[in-house]
Amino acid sequence: MTKQELIQKLAESSEDLTKEDVRLALDTVLDTIINGLADGKRVEVRGFGCFQLRYRKPRLGRNPRTGAVVPVEGKFFPHFKAGQALRERVDH
Repeated sequence: MTKQELIQKLAESSEDLTKEDVRLALDTVLDTIINGLADGKRVEVRGFGCFQLRYRKPRLGRNPRTGAVVPVEGKFFPHFKAGQALRERVDH
């Protein structure tokens, strides 16, 4: 499901909200999660899951075209762990 499809589905399920209202709310939620992660915080949505940063250590990689060994810097990457309610719902 794309972001646009999600907005459409949410707008259809509510008589009081327009597509623009839903788009604004969704953008606000996503921006809040992104800004929290950018600040190094853990963002938890009960029943849905938890977003947090993990660190990938520096390592040696290979250029697939030439086969040359190249250093790859360490970096942080976003990680999502599904909450129990989400896992149970998807499992059934």
